[in-house]
Amino acid sequence: MTGIYPKAKGKTTAALIAALLLLLAPAEGLAAIGCTLTNPAQDLKYLFPDMTTYREEVRELHRMKNGRALYNVLRERLGSDLDPVYETYETPYTIYTVFKGKDVVGIVHGVNVPGEGGVIQVFISADPKSGAIRQVFYQRLESVVARTLRNRAFLDQFKTLSLADYYKHDYYKVAEPASEQDRIAKLKSPLPDQRGKKDYEASVRGVRKNLILLDIFIYEQRNEPFFQRTQEALAKVKK
Repeated sequence: MTGIYPKAKGKTTAALIAALLLLLAPAEGLAAIGCTLTNPAQDLKYLFPDMTTYREEVRELHRMKNGRALYNVLRERLGSDLDPVYETYETPYTIYTVFKGKDVVGIVHGVNVPGEGGVIQVFISADPKSGAIRQVFYQRLESVVARTLRNRAFLDQFKTLSLADYYKHDYYKVAEPASEQDRIAKLKSPLPDQRGKKDYEASVRGVRKNLILLDIFIYEQRNEPFFQRTQEALAKVKK
């Protein structure tokens, strides 16, 4: 399943050409696959009905000052190994800044994460000032539980969560597993059993990855103090 809103049946010629080029691309060319909206003008207008215009920017860690260090930041704060295809040092990331007149009303960003049924493209819409999540949505989700994961009740659980919440969760799950302040632990999987668990976990990881990258690209790592305090607190707990 692809797309973030109902579209007419069939694919455009451009989409077919893009898909063909991807299939014909040499294996080594897959090392830097980014994640972009298929139809940004339409998709963003759907998300922000009052939108008047938007700006699309590509950010690449390997072109940034201290890029290698920032890549290590992504790995460490994601808390897992990075995928050799979708999460390389050269992977491009696209940021959409949405405007209503001269006012910025939203930031949209998406990432690729490997799932059980194939790559998952998970996007977030973030508050331009706080960086907190406004909405989570999938553009691509090839999963046996795709309909369940796309359920609005599940995705709405992410609203208002921030990267700080994820960092605090790292502490709570070790030191205070029953803490009522752990907002991430309160996320409820919509799956009735273990079927599709890998895609659920990949989705939650994808949201965290989005927030980490936006913290690097847009918010000047304002959540870094939460990460550092968590690491210091965990070090004391583990002594």
